[in-house]
Amino acid sequence: MLKTAFAGAAGLAGAAALATSAPGVARAVPRGGYEEVWVPSEMGPIKCQVQWAKRGGSASLYLLDGMRARPDANAWSFETNAFEQFALDDVTLVMPVGGESSWYSDWYNASNFNQQGVTYKWETFLTRHLPAALAARGVDRTRTGIAGLSMGGTAALNLAAHHRDQFKFAASFSGYLWLNAPGMRSAIRIAMLDAGLYNVDAMYGPPWDESWARNDPFTQAESLRGLPMYVSAGSGIPGYANRVENMVDVVNTANGMGLEALSLATTRAFQARLDSLGIGATYNFPNVGTHSWPYWSEELWRARPHILSALRAG
Repeated sequence: MLKTAFAGAAGLAGAAALATSAPGVARAVPRGGYEEVWVPSEMGPIKCQVQWAKRGGSASLYLLDGMRARPDANAWSFETNAFEQFALDDVTLVMPVGGESSWYSDWYNASNFNQQGVTYKWETFLTRHLPAALAARGVDRTRTGIAGLSMGGTAALNLAAHHRDQFKFAASFSGYLWLNAPGMRSAIRIAMLDAGLYNVDAMYGPPWDESWARNDPFTQAESLRGLPMYVSAGSGIPGYANRVENMVDVVNTANGMGLEALSLATTRAFQARLDSLGIGATYNFPNVGTHSWPYWSEELWRARPHILSALRAG
């Protein structure tokens, strides 16, 4: 396992320098293999777990974490077999680490409830600093797919809507795709307090602020026209991955049922919105499945052929 800093003391300029140090010369993507790399950002260095394209191709897929994203590893790397799923494919997997309760967006301020030491600037990182750093290793910043679960699924569609020059595919697994639905803003406020004591007002401001509309896939639907998308949500009914052996399992399963039911409702509303606009997407609504990792791993596998086709990385 390699650990690499794309740029160190040079700060934010480091990534840009790497991307432009050899004008007119494209560096080849490493062939296969895993690295943990640190990329400079306005939030400080961000760790990314990277599996390089098997045959040195220039396409990439960003995999975004959920609300309780950890500071040490992206959960796609240990809760699923994502690395194995794409091990023989010509696409570089990129798993940014961190971003708890961030919705992978640019915030107005640092959260005051938990004395957050830095203001989240995840959209800037994912659309400027990270692609610039990867470009220095031969990854084409215009052949990128983005996918995520729950909070990350919402963010994947938002980022793709606002950065069509970068993202050529987007997938949401159990995302919340109508943030401005009745009651959703209050639900998000409570969820962010529960996941790290984050103040939602520091993120998007008061309910009437335009950021709420800008970061809502339902509202931004027209901007997704022509983009290959894979969108899924489970029924909320427990299935093969739900084992209830003690009270902790009961609570976790009940929470997973409720969260998935909410995802399903907003995802179906998003589907109706796209249908009304004549915008196509690939949908999957399994008969069983709660808000948990085994189901998202399975959905990534189902989305894989669509990802490879869109990125021309088969």
